[in-house]
Amino acid sequence: GLADRNLSVALSAMHADPAHRWSVQELAQLATMSRSAFALRFKQVVGAAPMEYLTYWRMLLASDRLKNSDDSVSTIAFSLGYESESAFSTAFKRVMLQSPRHYVREHAAQV
Repeated sequence: GLADRNLSVALSAMHADPAHRWSVQELAQLATMSRSAFALRFKQVVGAAPMEYLTYWRMLLASDRLKNSDDSVSTIAFSLGYESESAFSTAFKRVMLQSPRHYVREHAAQV
């Protein structure tokens, strides 16, 4: 996706500011594409829909922080743009297949 000149702008924006409340329309505008063309091309090139990708990116950042920092789940949730710890935990469990707290316990035991 980063090799695609239109998509790279949108991907770079998501990576630079994962907490932003991105919309497909806003990302399409950054990519200078229509919303539908952007969504289709993004899925073809990246392999996931734009919002799926953003959620996955946020969960990768969250999992790293859960393993490598003392930040609370709530702090991480708000720093990644979630309005509640509950919404974050639901998204984390959907992507990572376990709750954030279980993830922390599992990785603490491996250290």
